[in-house]
Amino acid sequence: MALEKTEKAFAQKKGSFFTRGWVKRKRELKGKVFILLRDETAELQCVADLPAMDKKDSEAAQLVSIESSVYVKGELLPDKRAPGGVELRIKSIEIVGLAEDFPIQKDFSIEFLMNVRHLWVRSQKMRDALKVRKTVFECFREFMKKKDCTEVQGPMFVSGMVEGAMTLFKVPYFGRKVFLTQSSQFYLEVLMYSLGNVYTIAPSFRAEKSKTTRHLTEFWHAEVEIPWIGLKEIIDFEEEMVKYIVKETVKRRKKELIALGRDPKTLKPTIEKRFKRMCYEDVLELAREKFPHIKSGDDLGEKEEREITKDLSVPLIITHYPASLKPFYHRPDPADPQHILCNDVLAPEGYGEIIGSGERTWKEEVLVKRMMEQGLDPKVYQWYVDLRKYGSVPHAGFGLGLGRLTAWITKASHIRDVVAFPRTMNRCYP
Repeated sequence: MALEKTEKAFAQKKGSFFTRGWVKRKRELKGKVFILLRDETAELQCVADLPAMDKKDSEAAQLVSIESSVYVKGELLPDKRAPGGVELRIKSIEIVGLAEDFPIQKDFSIEFLMNVRHLWVRSQKMRDALKVRKTVFECFREFMKKKDCTEVQGPMFVSGMVEGAMTLFKVPYFGRKVFLTQSSQFYLEVLMYSLGNVYTIAPSFRAEKSKTTRHLTEFWHAEVEIPWIGLKEIIDFEEEMVKYIVKETVKRRKKELIALGRDPKTLKPTIEKRFKRMCYEDVLELAREKFPHIKSGDDLGEKEEREITKDLSVPLIITHYPASLKPFYHRPDPADPQHILCNDVLAPEGYGEIIGSGERTWKEEVLVKRMMEQGLDPKVYQWYVDLRKYGSVPHAGFGLGLGRLTAWITKASHIRDVVAFPRTMNRCYP
């Protein structure tokens, strides 16, 4: 029986309780062995009174070590000091897998914990973070279902770039070179013409030589493409989506959030208030107060976004970036072609960008012109250009970094804290 069911079993006055799990902590005192048992659901305080047990069980209780897996059987008794107010008086214990000395004892340095990530994921901190992450993924899918979106998948091996040649991972492919995908966007645009509203949750790969708290070389990307809409509609969609995910995650994972150091009340403004909206040029003026060297046309990096959002309580939506800063597929504003009909959503409290979004260039002549302006050969992207030849329509979409969103919701100090096996410039083990 799962440990989370101990309170229910106790309330039903079930005398005998049988469960299994792993030993999180153990201490011996005056003929008793105190064991804190854990599983994926909860923790349970267990006590073995050695003189009252038979020899086999008494020896097992003394032999068992940290992270050993065990079966235990006993009687549930009230104890206000114990997790859940219940303690298990052990009558029998069977060691399933006797653990060697667990290596995570005193060294809690980042480098060490990354090297033993395969063991560190058992910690309560990682377990709570991964449960919140699971719920964020679930809520994203739930929202997409509410919006009548179809889940699709694109390939991981691709022939061209989406987000810039400098961040492509090249891989050998039967005598030729291909790349790991930076984004599934182009393939979602293809499927949009067949299925309407579409989305995917898939890994994306960026060879960014960045060591910030929000960058990974491999991350899970939630991407959406919707036909027949423009910038205003996609922004409204994104705001509604973020509100839903945050609201439901707070509701379902309050205990884990508190354990991770996030006061759920601090997320209430995001759920209840309208997100702040500003254009790029106005945000640039704010950034200049801290970074006076920034000029129009400069990109907003991690430092600038952190400074801009550190005192905000709700996300900031920045629109109309300069055309020079955005890839060819973004649509120039017909009223001001030097700026793009796009937006980024920045999480508050210094977390920065979580969503990149905008209208797509849907007319062939505009798309080809943008490609050539950026030094690209339209023939390399002929299949993508073809979409503009056969019944093209206005459409918009976005990419959401689910890890970044989870990091903000949990108030993590680094994105690696919400990813089971983070991949960075210098980390691909274990």
